[in-house]
Amino acid sequence: MRASIFLLIPLLIFMLLVDFYTWRGIKPLIARIRMNRIKLLLTTTFWGISMLIFASFVVFMLGIKHVKQSEAYLYAGYLMAGFALFYFPKFVFIVFVLIKDIQLGIRKIIDWLKKSVNKKETKVYTGRKMGRSEFLYQMGLALAAIPFASILYGVTKGKFNFRVMREKIRFENLPVSFKGLRIVHISDMHLGSFNRKFDQVAKAVELINEQEPDLILFTGDLVNNFAEETNDWAPVLSQMKASLGKYSILGNHDYGDYSEWESPAEKAKNLEAIKGFHKKMGFRLLLNESENIRINGEEIALIGVENWGKPPFPQHGDLKKATAETDANQFKLLMSHDPSHWDAEVLDKTNIDLTFSGHTHGMQFGIERAGIKWSPVQYKYPRWGGLYKENKQYLYVNRGFGYIGFPGRIGMPPEITVIELI
Repeated sequence: MRASIFLLIPLLIFMLLVDFYTWRGIKPLIARIRMNRIKLLLTTTFWGISMLIFASFVVFMLGIKHVKQSEAYLYAGYLMAGFALFYFPKFVFIVFVLIKDIQLGIRKIIDWLKKSVNKKETKVYTGRKMGRSEFLYQMGLALAAIPFASILYGVTKGKFNFRVMREKIRFENLPVSFKGLRIVHISDMHLGSFNRKFDQVAKAVELINEQEPDLILFTGDLVNNFAEETNDWAPVLSQMKASLGKYSILGNHDYGDYSEWESPAEKAKNLEAIKGFHKKMGFRLLLNESENIRINGEEIALIGVENWGKPPFPQHGDLKKATAETDANQFKLLMSHDPSHWDAEVLDKTNIDLTFSGHTHGMQFGIERAGIKWSPVQYKYPRWGGLYKENKQYLYVNRGFGYIGFPGRIGMPPEITVIELI
């Protein structure tokens, strides 16, 4: 993740243009304030925050090669949060400044045309009367407060506001002993992003245990890239309890493909350490293999594949190998990190009954209220969150336990899924 001066300069120019255009609309409102101290405070705050973010980008992008790669992800996330918090509201506000400028331009053109036609003096609109302008600018500020508040909540509280999503799924071929089986499904921890917030994650672990699961399934992306992200997490994560066992798979981030390594051996060592941490958590890591779950002499198959995604994501998953030891008529559960695998190799090509996936995070942003279900990620992943059914086969996509990149969640809380088989 090396910076380039050719990316930095256009970014900084863009930020300055946004700042100056935003200031053009805010300045008349500040001018109306009578107390000079407040004027100075508001002016200093506006430009001070802008310059701080500006300087942070310069320092980060020019000095990133001197920062540990694992820490660079955190710093990049903080920068992303700062940019989103203070620039997205500006984007909203400058829409109203632009509207006013367009109105002013049209008015000037009309007055010029009138003057040309009438051949006599016509009072040209100068824009000095600020009544309408102030109304537009004030409306812009009010609406800009919405993304500001949403982003602020998302990066402070929203990313730890774990919610429990519940589904009951009926299967005709489910063995009687497994009726009522409770499965907790979690995905995409990205431990490095939590920055050692052990207490917050411990609360989520307690919430998981309150569901009294028979099985806990974790569908990959334990880390952002590095095994060191798992340091000191075992005492917290090992507290998850399930009567029939805890099982996991790998996600695309677990392979270390998004970082630079001194040698292939170092990268392989990192992956082995990540695999080993699953055991420290008390999870059985399934690597293109299956395991039978037994109750009262009856059994179902639990299958776990390594990551399989559409390019550029790696395709380490081998479903044929993973199902080799399963019986043809056996009830089957599959863990596969990327939901696109379901459409590519599972749906209508196998008799796998229920698949568990993650990967999308719901893009950590969206709306799921009043019958509305929308996230920008749906334009890349049509099956991005929740339960999907085609014929007699089901897919559940978990919206993610952690976060990566932007250090927050807006309208897309971290998810603990409880699925009951009936």
